[in-house]
Amino acid sequence: MEALRCSAAFLAVDSAAAALVRRAPFFFPSGLSARRASSGVALRVAAARTTVAEAAGKRPPRGITKPRPISPELQALVGVKEIPRTQALKLIWAYIKENNLQDPENKKIIVCDEKLKKILGGRDRVGFLEISGLLNPHFQK
Repeated sequence: MEALRCSAAFLAVDSAAAALVRRAPFFFPSGLSARRASSGVALRVAAARTTVAEAAGKRPPRGITKPRPISPELQALVGVKEIPRTQALKLIWAYIKENNLQDPENKKIIVCDEKLKKILGGRDRVGFLEISGLLNPHFQK
């Protein structure tokens, strides 16, 4: 087992080989638990990954965390011209809670006022899981 740990430690140095260490159960004999054998290795691999990330600097936001231009209707509610989807959803939820727009009997249902109707497709009532899907047309790509 000690030889196995040493060889895995050498693999952790190379970032391409670190992927092999993460798939460690394929390399261990059937009687040896991958969790027990790689417990020390996992810490070294994690430390190696953080130093590589620190050396490269903080990467720019991508996907739903990247600010995107939004429609005028959504701009009227959130007050900015560009915003990440995650932040827009947070602001919409803050608006819903501030104006007490949740159905008192079923908190999963949102009762839309005039501002929310413009954003959420003109619907009077919307399920809370539908909100993120109804925001898609308001974000330009």
